[in-house]
Amino acid sequence: MAHKATKPTETETYVLQVGERGRVVLPAKVRKRLCLSPGDRVVLNVDTSGDMRLASLKRKIEKGMGMFAGIAPERILSDELIAERREEARRENEE
Repeated sequence: MAHKATKPTETETYVLQVGERGRVVLPAKVRKRLCLSPGDRVVLNVDTSGDMRLASLKRKIEKGMGMFAGIAPERILSDELIAERREEARRENEE
């Protein structure tokens, strides 16, 4: 499963070979850049044109959490939801 990097640019491109059973080996440089270790999970996005993008699942989660980090950091929304549900249940029991 050979790979070959093209000329260095801001975006690196690698030619990978699909092996038996559809396996692809990520070059060590890519694994290092994505901070991947054996057993880590990755996310593969394929758009309608067939273009693919590979990312570390850990990174995707961190990025998603970061999107909401500044929104009311003093509030714990899960606690508020539970309190609302308990209040609804209390009202239903009174009826």
